[in-house]
Amino acid sequence: MKRIKQTTQLSIILISILFVFLSSTEVKAQFTNVWMSAGSLHSWYSEIGSELEEAFVRRQQYGMQWPAIYKAQDMQAARGFWIGAKDFTDEQGNNFPYKVVTIGPRNPMFYAAYPVKMELVSKFDAPIVTVDGNLTYEKSVTIDRVEDTLKADRMIINVVNTQLGVTMERKIYQFSQQYHDNYIVYEYTFTNTGNTDGDPEIELPNNTVNDMYVFWTYRNAVNASTRFVIGNSTGWGKNTMNDARGDGVKPDPAGEQFRCQFSWHGFTGEKDVSYDNIGGPIWSLNSNALLYNASDDTIGRLGATQFIGVLTLHADKSATDKSDDPAQPTHTSYLDSDDDKFLGGRDNAFNIARMTTQYEFMANTGHMSPRHADLVEPSGDFALQRTNPNLGNTGGFSFNNGYGPYTLGPGESVRIVMVEGADGLSRAEQIRVGRLFKTGGITAVDKDRIVIDSGRVKLFQTFQRATDNFNSGWNIPQPPRPPKTFEVQGLGDRIALSWSVDASDPNPPTGFRIYRTLGDYFRDYTLIAELPADARSFDDVTAIRGFSYFYYITAVGADQPGGPGTPPGKLESSRYYTQTYEPVTLKRPPEKDLSKIRIVPNPYVIDSDFRYSGRYDDDKISFFNLPTNCTIKIYTELGELIKTIEHKGSGDNYWYNVTSSNQIVASGIYIAVFTDNDTGESKIEKFAIIR
Repeated sequence: MKRIKQTTQLSIILISILFVFLSSTEVKAQFTNVWMSAGSLHSWYSEIGSELEEAFVRRQQYGMQWPAIYKAQDMQAARGFWIGAKDFTDEQGNNFPYKVVTIGPRNPMFYAAYPVKMELVSKFDAPIVTVDGNLTYEKSVTIDRVEDTLKADRMIINVVNTQLGVTMERKIYQFSQQYHDNYIVYEYTFTNTGNTDGDPEIELPNNTVNDMYVFWTYRNAVNASTRFVIGNSTGWGKNTMNDARGDGVKPDPAGEQFRCQFSWHGFTGEKDVSYDNIGGPIWSLNSNALLYNASDDTIGRLGATQFIGVLTLHADKSATDKSDDPAQPTHTSYLDSDDDKFLGGRDNAFNIARMTTQYEFMANTGHMSPRHADLVEPSGDFALQRTNPNLGNTGGFSFNNGYGPYTLGPGESVRIVMVEGADGLSRAEQIRVGRLFKTGGITAVDKDRIVIDSGRVKLFQTFQRATDNFNSGWNIPQPPRPPKTFEVQGLGDRIALSWSVDASDPNPPTGFRIYRTLGDYFRDYTLIAELPADARSFDDVTAIRGFSYFYYITAVGADQPGGPGTPPGKLESSRYYTQTYEPVTLKRPPEKDLSKIRIVPNPYVIDSDFRYSGRYDDDKISFFNLPTNCTIKIYTELGELIKTIEHKGSGDNYWYNVTSSNQIVASGIYIAVFTDNDTGESKIEKFAIIR
C-alpha cells in the first residue's frame, strides 16, 4: 500500500491549504495494516500509529474480534491517538502555545505523523496449512523476521515520527498460551528525537518538549454479529456502556482494583426487537443479519456478551524516573464519539484554536465523575439499566485515557505499557442462558445479571493474568509449538491428515490432539483423536460422503506445575495456527473417460465477501470426474499459463481462483487442459469467471 510522506513544513502547509480549498471531504489515506492473530483475540494495526474508523475496510465494526473463530465478533469501531505539548517552536521558528498531533479516531485533513517502520516479528515461522493442496487461512500474515528468543509468540514493531519532534515506538505483543491468548500488550516508548517528518534528518536536535500528554480514545461496539439483529445504531456504539476502575472516583470492589476502562453491550431503546437486548439475544435473522450469522442460529443464543477493556500496567513517573507512577493515567473520561474534537475532517496541526481545545481537554479533564455507567444507571445495578447509554447524543460514548504531563529533553523518553483484552460468556453459556431467556425460564433481569456480572468477573480475571505475566517479566509457562505443516486431503474412502514438527522446539510435544467440525469452520468442534508424540498422520475414516469438514490440530505438552496466571496441567498450542478455513470432503471415485469431466459452476461468480456470506462451498471451482493421475493446467484466454494442479487419487479436485503466485484472478474466459498422465490423453474445456 502507498505510504504517504511529507518532508518539509512548507509542503505540509501547502497541502493542507489545498485540501481546504478543493474539498471538504475527509482524506482516506492508505497505510500498511498488519493482523495480530496468534491467539483467540484478533485485531489489526496500522503503520500510522492508530486504528482509525473505517481505515482498513469500509465497515464500522472491524477489529478486536473475540472469540475470533466465530463469525463477525468485531467490537472495534475506532481508535484514536493524540500527542500534545505546550510552548512548541518548529524548525521554521513558528511558536505554538499548544501543539497537538492527532491520529484519529477519524481521518484527518492531512497527517502530521509519519510512519517509518512496521515490522511483524515471530518466535517461529508460521505453520503452512493446506486443504486438498491449497493454502487455507482467514487472515493474511507475512512474517518479516523470526526471533526465537522472543517471549511472546508475535510482536509488531511500529515507529512513527510526529511534527512535535517526538517519535512513538509501539511494540505490540501477543501470547498464544491458552490462559493468556485473549489480550494484546502495547508497550509505548515516546522519545524526543527532534525528527518532525519521515526522513532520517533531525530538524529539532536541541528542543525540549514541555508538558507532553499522550492520549488514546476507544470507541467500542459489542458486537458486529448482533448489529442487524438488535439494531443498526449498535454498530457504532450508541448502546455501549463504559465503566472504569482505579480512577479514585469511588472505591473499587475487591478483585477489581485495576487501572482500567471497559465497555459492554448495554440496553437501548433504539432497537428493532421487542425483547430486552442486553447480551444481544438472537431470536431471528433478517437478510442483513444473515450475512454475519449462520442461518440456524435462532435458538436465542446471546450474541454479544463480551466485555472489552484497556488496562494500564506501567507508566514512567518521568523521563528520569522509570518507576511506575500509580497516578497514571491522569485522564480518564468519556466523550460523545461524534464530538467536534474527534471529527477528523477538521483536524489541523496548525489550527491553534483547535489544538488549544484538544490540549486543554487532555490536560484538564482529570478523572471524570460520575463514571459513564453510573451516570446512565446511578443505582450501580446495571442489569436494571433502561436509560439509553448515548444520553441523547448521535454516536454514543467513547472512553479515553491520557498520561502526563511529561517533559522530555533532547533524547529523553518515557515508557507506557497497556493491555487490551476481551472476555465474557463461553459459546456454551451463551446458548444455555439465551435459550432459558427465550423460553421464559429466566427473566430479562436474571439474564442481564448473568451477562454483566460474569462478563466483568472474567475480564478482570484476564487483567489479573496479564498483570501476573507482566510482573514475571513475561515468563509464563509455554506450550509446545504448533506443527510446522498441517495437510488435509480428501480421498475416496477417508480424509487423510498429516503434519510435521519443529525439531528446534524447546518444549517438544508429548502428543497431538485432532479436532473436527461439520458444515462450517465456526461450528463447535469435537476431539476425534489423541495421538502419541511420534504420530505424523491420521486417517479420518468416520467422515461421511456429501458433508464438508474442518479441522485443527494441537501439540500437547507435558504436565507443568503452573506459573504466572497459569494453572497446572497440560498446555496446548493455539488452534489458530493450524485451523482450516476451507471445507474438505470425501471425493468421488476416479473416472477413466475424460469426456465425463465437468467444471462446476460454469460460469463462476466470485463473491467478494464470502467470508461473511455463510456459503463456504461457493468460493472455489470444482473439477469432477477426473482420472486417477492427471495434470490440470489453467490458461487465460490469451494462452498465459497461470496455474498447474497435479492431481492424484480421487475423481475430484478444486481450484480456489488464485494463480501460482497466489494472486486472485480477474473476470474473464479461462481454458483448462486436463491430461491423463497414464494414457497421455487430453481434454480442453473453457469456463468463465465473473466478478
